[in-house]
Amino acid sequence: MLKGFKEFIMRGNVVDLAVAVVIGAAFGAVVKAFVEDIITPIVAAIFGKPDFSNLYFTINGSVFKYGDFINALITFVSVAAAVYFFIVAPLNAIAERKARRRALGQPVEESAAEVSDEVALLTEIRDLLSTPRA
Repeated sequence: MLKGFKEFIMRGNVVDLAVAVVIGAAFGAVVKAFVEDIITPIVAAIFGKPDFSNLYFTINGSVFKYGDFINALITFVSVAAAVYFFIVAPLNAIAERKARRRALGQPVEESAAEVSDEVALLTEIRDLLSTPRA
């Protein structure tokens, strides 16, 4: 049972996922601050209300609070735009540039992490630990 857990941890995907979660949480905090401190005042200047959470309507005694939905929608669109323009679009541009170079037969520069001695050594250690010993 512990051997299976060790193999699971040593795959590398778990570490990558943990790093992604931590960076994602930090990025979310940055975008949230951007929305609250910059986007919301702009919306307030245009529409006259900095916060929509108090907006609601009533039908037959039922209260529909649509203001929180508007706030959440503004935050979501802001986060999605930030992720796309600051992460996805630059990575796609780099990938396209590499693909064009490969198609033309030009050498493609690999990132330092892919060719460093430390990564090669760690990969070798991982492989040695994962092979069963007699």
